[in-house]
Amino acid sequence: MPSITLNQLTKTYAGAAQPAVKPLSLQVDDGEFLCLLGPSGCGKSTILRMIAGIESISGGEISIGDQVVDSVAQGCFVPPEKRHIGLVFQSYALWPHMSVAQNVEFGLKIQKIATAERQRRCQEVMEKLRIAQYADRYPAQLSGGQQQRVALARMLAINPAVLLLDEPLSNLDAALRLEMRSELRRIHETFGTTIVFVSHDQWEAMTLATTIAVMSEGQLQQVGTPNEIYEQPANRFVAEFIGHPRMNTIELDQTGSAITQHLHQRFCQLDAAMAAIRPEAIELTETPSSDALAMTVTAVIPTGGSWIIELTSGEDQLHMTTSKPPQWQVGMGVYSRLPTSELHFFDDQGNRKASPNAVVALPPRPVPHAHQMRSSL
Repeated sequence: MPSITLNQLTKTYAGAAQPAVKPLSLQVDDGEFLCLLGPSGCGKSTILRMIAGIESISGGEISIGDQVVDSVAQGCFVPPEKRHIGLVFQSYALWPHMSVAQNVEFGLKIQKIATAERQRRCQEVMEKLRIAQYADRYPAQLSGGQQQRVALARMLAINPAVLLLDEPLSNLDAALRLEMRSELRRIHETFGTTIVFVSHDQWEAMTLATTIAVMSEGQLQQVGTPNEIYEQPANRFVAEFIGHPRMNTIELDQTGSAITQHLHQRFCQLDAAMAAIRPEAIELTETPSSDALAMTVTAVIPTGGSWIIELTSGEDQLHMTTSKPPQWQVGMGVYSRLPTSELHFFDDQGNRKASPNAVVALPPRPVPHAHQMRSSL
């Protein structure tokens, strides 16, 4: 399977004040499962359509394998049908008057594949996607998940070099989405196809992709593995966009903020505009320490299998999560521990600063005991 190379790719629509896609350079390796992730309007679907050849580019170059398929500078354009790609849209676009088998065979007929070979490939891909038993049914007789498998089978039957998926799971209910995520992972492992997947759903990206490219306002923010994106966000946008509940952020120039004062007292050389910490990284205890802040539990929210605990200190608020039934109740005084290794720091431009491990901690300071804190509530 070929790689995909985007070199300074841009897209500007006539009359638009800003480019839909700002200069973008990105490499999708052979057999990689890349997710273009971002909020609505960030340019991810536009990028996918430019790779497919159904959207013109304004600048830059697209290569699939060793072939340049679109280049403004070279005046080169390879039409979509000659790019050896498969494209699955959000709507399944199945022919309602054709059976499942006829829908799967459709692309092979267009390619004028011999009948025997066409039927063999059709049967093979339907069996792999577990829809062979529905071969004689029509799309209206299938569930949403089954229709999605038919749309994928139709693309895989033509053996595309690249498979492009434009939010194909967004029309499914929660149970079917979970099932189809597993199905897509299995398809990637079975066929080894190079896949570019567009989604605004961070959990789809984290559970499916081998690599994630985070987009915002037409600009690439960060490229990395799911773990890299989650554990080392390149900037404030990525930090806040990835994760649910969202990452706690603390503005370090706030006066009168107990959390801000707490961090400035803990660290020297704290040259940053914002600190942040994941909800699951916060620890609650009744034992005071130099890296813990006295706070009050103001809400305990069950989410099914986990809990969100809201913590307040004056006007400041933090959220933590736990997978264990919490012992804390609303109104209780606790110490909220913010481990140094779990803190992230960002400059006034929102870019990630040095690892928090490089920040020098001050000596421990006296802190009140838990019973003293409760007596003051």
